Amino acid sequence: MQNWLNTIHWDSNDNGLVPAITQDYKTGHVLMMAWINREALCLTAAEQRVTYWSRSRGKLWRKGEQSGYMQILREMRIDCDADVVIFQVEQIGDIACHTGRYSCFYRVLENNTWKTVEPVLKDPNTIYSTGT
Repeated sequence: MQNWLNTIHWDSNDNGLVPAITQDYKTGHVLMMAWINREALCLTAAEQRVTYWSRSRGKLWRKGEQSGYMQILREMRIDCDADVVIFQVEQIGDIACHTGRYSCFYRVLENNTWKTVEPVLKDPNTIYSTGT
């Protein structure tokens, strides 16, 4: 039985989703934020491989299914309000962002301008055209 799923306060206005923040388990660096539903969270716990809900595609999204840069779950936590999940993961290949960067949070606000501070590690056209 999976009563632990009932602890989470799923957003009833958005198809039962909650935000999931993903961190590198070694460094604590925030890699990305995405949405999850009950099924995605259940699969993540069962498989120890992170699965999200793609709002744009309207379906489950196993991280790395196209790129090969999957996330292995090391620990899962919920916040005090039980409406946000944090995944601490081992990021396979050191690329979490669809832009080919280590993290989706690669821009910093400086002098009222977003400045890119992390390099592209691999051209995203190469990542998604070859599937690796």
